[in-house]
Amino acid sequence: MTARISLRVVALGYLALLLVFPVAMVFARTFEKGVGAAWAAVTSPDALHALWLTILVAAISVTANTVFGIVCAIVLVRHRFRGRGLLNAVLDLPLAVSPVVVGLALFILYSRTAPVGGWLAEHGIRVIFSTPGIVLATMFVSLPFVVREVMPVLREIGTEQEQAASTLGASPFQTFWMVTLPAIRQGVAYGVVLTTARAIGEFGAVSVVSGRISGLTETMTVYVQDRFQNFDLVGCYAAAVVLALIAIATLLLTDLFKPKEEQ
Repeated sequence: MTARISLRVVALGYLALLLVFPVAMVFARTFEKGVGAAWAAVTSPDALHALWLTILVAAISVTANTVFGIVCAIVLVRHRFRGRGLLNAVLDLPLAVSPVVVGLALFILYSRTAPVGGWLAEHGIRVIFSTPGIVLATMFVSLPFVVREVMPVLREIGTEQEQAASTLGASPFQTFWMVTLPAIRQGVAYGVVLTTARAIGEFGAVSVVSGRISGLTETMTVYVQDRFQNFDLVGCYAAAVVLALIAIATLLLTDLFKPKEEQ
């Protein structure tokens, strides 16, 4: 009994030191000068632009990675082809590579002095230090989540229902829309929540490709660093609280969509 209680104390104490106390301190510091000062900080033009840019980038990245994730999961689970193992391994690359390295790689590839970036610039498409570069960086780091959540579900449901629908005359699209998608919707939803959390919280890759231009290419995470470096602690803490609230909402959604047997 004593050992069990000690393990609980150690686990809860570890979580408190790493998570609860630091986040609580951010919330406390945010409102040291009153709610009005914090509200003014998060409703300033630069803060609002950073928030809306973050939401826009997350929306594009999550939508693209959800479509790709479903298609890729079906390809990996339902088909056998040469290079399948390599594709399966490459999908985990964003989890293994530092986001800063990702940002640097995108910078080298899409900068104006690079062949690809130079060709795009000649056609009026600017990637680095603009929204497209931020979207690419965010898509890269949040790529694997939908795929990894949908693949186990596809393996579990098997192919019997899909084969039955095909036998009854359903087209491949009808089979996917009426049989496969409803069966995997919980995995898709859980993957979308995880992808959203990763997209909103991304900093390393975005800080490299965005140029951190105030009011133009600053996402919320980059804005927090900018306010901190400029000694605007109220603005820094207030923006951090906004990100924390989004993270809490994401955690609640994660718990909502988590399969019942895992709860």
